[in-house]
Amino acid sequence: MPLDINQIRQQFPALALEDRGRPRVYLDNPAGTQVPRQVIERMTRYLVHSNANHGGHFRTSVESDQILAEAHQAMADLLNAPSAEEIIFGLNMTTLTLAISRSIGRWLKPGDQVILTRMDHDANVNPWRLLADDLGLEVKWLNFSRETYRYDLKELETLLSPKVRLAAVNYASNAIGTINDVKTINDMAHQAGALVYVDAVQSTPHIPTDVQALGCDFLVCSAYKFFGPHQGILWGKRELLEKLPAYKVRPAEDYPPGKFETGTQSHEGQAGTLGALEYLAWIGEAMGQEHHARFARFTGRRKHLHAAMAAIKEYEKTLSARLIAGLQAIPGLAIHGVAGLHELDTRVPTVSFTMEGFHPAEIARRLGEENIFVWDGHYYAVEVIERLGLSDKGGMVRVGAAHYNTIEEIDRAVEAVAAISRQ
Repeated sequence: MPLDINQIRQQFPALALEDRGRPRVYLDNPAGTQVPRQVIERMTRYLVHSNANHGGHFRTSVESDQILAEAHQAMADLLNAPSAEEIIFGLNMTTLTLAISRSIGRWLKPGDQVILTRMDHDANVNPWRLLADDLGLEVKWLNFSRETYRYDLKELETLLSPKVRLAAVNYASNAIGTINDVKTINDMAHQAGALVYVDAVQSTPHIPTDVQALGCDFLVCSAYKFFGPHQGILWGKRELLEKLPAYKVRPAEDYPPGKFETGTQSHEGQAGTLGALEYLAWIGEAMGQEHHARFARFTGRRKHLHAAMAAIKEYEKTLSARLIAGLQAIPGLAIHGVAGLHELDTRVPTVSFTMEGFHPAEIARRLGEENIFVWDGHYYAVEVIERLGLSDKGGMVRVGAAHYNTIEEIDRAVEAVAAISRQ
């Protein structure tokens, strides 16, 4: 059966809120999603019944460790990781990337090269630039086309050489919505002997993620972008995590994931992440049956999670189509991203635009007055905005749908933008 949006929306208390009689329309999802009841219940139960530090010989500590272990295993299921020991939790993706970049830096030397992209969020750009500054590395840039909003893989060929030690790329853009061919990029980089670090923060809430199929070396995502609490998650190949030096205190474990999970973690955050994954597994089991055959190699929660993400992707394509078609009909409005309705498989439902005569912040403010929540500016995708020549123009307006949004909400947002244009 397709997604039952009414049943889904009932799981999210925030979606029922109104302000002065106006329902809230959450289209700010690329920056952070709302959470279902399972997340709230998991976090509340943890703080009431299991709130303790790690490794104790008493009930709350034992129960806490069991919950944390289950959260690691659930994340391994979502990403199709071979082992829960390859899952590392942290404060957020940025903090994890800054930390792991320092560890990887112990393997690099002056004159080595790293490839960065003009499409990434700065969290997958500046940690590597800072490392390059410190170690004397050379940074090479992979551009995206301002016509197709995709990478030119022939350009990547020219960038790769034996001196390239790492390529940091994004699975999907938080600014223009493009889903990138990470599998091909990974294969090309590996043939040149480079490690591949994938920012999957924007793709994980929208499409199935399979690190074994991608073949990458590291992949990072954020729970608060897939309906959980503020947590970051890093997956890495076990053989690499075991060899990588870790910046940690001496009593900490010398093996993953503990060697990279510095200090006391947000245990309630990990419990909440488990709740988000239980919610997604429910979707896969209750509403994703038509996708089960595609994931016949998986069983149990792993199958349900991947079926859920496949079902979510199919539904969100209808939101993208409605949003893009509606915006394209507004005079003076330009969408910056893949806009062909036959190309929806190659984008997430994050649509950014500019409109003649209006500053992006003004549009976002006016939509906010209508209780429609969108972002404006650069959303930390500094390289994207510079590449598009919009840095001195306030960036873009970003409308980002999630699977709990409705066609009616999309129509309401489009009509509000159209009303602004008529003014």
